[in-house]
Amino acid sequence: MTLLQEYATYREIKSQPEAWAQALDVTNVSSLPKAGDYDQVLFTGCGSTYYLSLSAAALYQELTGRVARAVPAGELLLNSSAHIAQVGREASPNGDNLRCLLVAVSRSGTTTETVKAVEKFKAEKRGDVVVITNYDEVLSHSADVNIVISKGQEESVAQTRSFASMYVAATAFCARMAGQDDLVSAMMKLPEMGNWIIGNYESWAKSIGENLDFDRFYFLGSGIRYGLACEVNLKMKEMTLTHSEPFHFLEFRHGPMSMVNENAVVVGMLSDMNRAHEAKVLSEMEMLGAAVAGLGESEAEVQFESGIPESIRGVLYLPVLQLMAFYRSLAKGLNPDRPNNLTAVVKLDL
Repeated sequence: MTLLQEYATYREIKSQPEAWAQALDVTNVSSLPKAGDYDQVLFTGCGSTYYLSLSAAALYQELTGRVARAVPAGELLLNSSAHIAQVGREASPNGDNLRCLLVAVSRSGTTTETVKAVEKFKAEKRGDVVVITNYDEVLSHSADVNIVISKGQEESVAQTRSFASMYVAATAFCARMAGQDDLVSAMMKLPEMGNWIIGNYESWAKSIGENLDFDRFYFLGSGIRYGLACEVNLKMKEMTLTHSEPFHFLEFRHGPMSMVNENAVVVGMLSDMNRAHEAKVLSEMEMLGAAVAGLGESEAEVQFESGIPESIRGVLYLPVLQLMAFYRSLAKGLNPDRPNNLTAVVKLDL
């Protein structure tokens, strides 16, 4: 075992495409509902899985044409009336009860707020529950549909392989709910592409991560990529104790760019549809002195060259940026497996 392989985080990042493959397999279940069955769809989680929910809700709405939103599990527990549509005959124009679908995401399957939010949702007979997790624990026992990706399980605290595996499952779930099986078929290429990207761009991630002249990182993503920008920002923040923030591309121009200087790294998750606008933001930040890095299908510092439709290839942004945070953690003399003040499972007295 090499020195790098002594770190669980490194092994988990490098091996994640195998968990992606399992995620695609376990979402192939006949019991999945259809988008038309529900008046409201909510995605929920805590921390990383709330960020996953942001991307998943945006993707669900994009693919199905039906409104979906993400809500932190703590908010769903404490302020459910602010987030769940009124249930009852008077709330529906045709006199029928509104039906809500809750998609709860948790690595451990025991996250306190998420478990209690689901219990409350079920007790109030709000609707059906789909659970996406890496462990068959108490949360999945409350599910009407249970999606467990065991190969995404981790020893380390910071989510890398687990997050990516659950995001692939959520992406496939959205495609199946939309009745777009062709997209699910196209996703079968993701594990192969993940291995290729890791092999080709690990040294690039290392060179930026180890450069301690950089003291601030900004991750830009719009549409379905904003939640992913939030997640890789969290990896940089918790693993390296570095100033790091996520933004929508165009929002970065409204004040936050005042922080840009020669010590800043601005990372852009480039899309196909809005590429011209996004590239212009990166160019402007480079003129202000920042080191800029784009990730995208082509013409970027990290090029996927996957041929996979844009809506379902989001997971490809993750491994290289996870590696960037990993190498920065080592360069700063930190332990990437055990970030400061954090534990793998957060249990609260609620």
